[in-house]
Amino acid sequence: MENPDCILCRGRNADAELDRIEVWQDDHWRLTVALSSEVMEFAYLEPKRHISHIHALDGAEAASFGTAMARCSEALRSTTGADVVYVYIFGDGVPHLHVHLAPHRDGDALNDSMIRGEIVEEKLPNGMTSFQSAEFPPLPREDLEQIANRLRRKLND
Repeated sequence: MENPDCILCRGRNADAELDRIEVWQDDHWRLTVALSSEVMEFAYLEPKRHISHIHALDGAEAASFGTAMARCSEALRSTTGADVVYVYIFGDGVPHLHVHLAPHRDGDALNDSMIRGEIVEEKLPNGMTSFQSAEFPPLPREDLEQIANRLRRKLND
């Protein structure tokens, strides 16, 4: 179902205005690549049907989401020689779900920090690195555990 007020519902008819080009589609999804970007092959995966947010996925789009993500991400990774493809979903004012796929190579414009403020890195004993904001202290552990338990109950009922 199209939303007449949604630019992404216009599909290919909006690509020139959004300065992008369609590179793939199936029955439920389309992938476009930005023609103006500081990142090679920065792409957008979006459902053809108007779906406002990821939590609203259902039916055929929900069933095919993982397959479409994996296929498009791997194609972007191998085509660009990227080390990894970052996946972002922002509520950036566009009322149509669109997943940002950003192929990342060492030295490009991307970073791996998604936290606001000065980032403090700590190497953990297991070899992983913890990233935390110097401006935003961690939330109380008991609050986080309480929310995690509510989420567990909701998902397992």
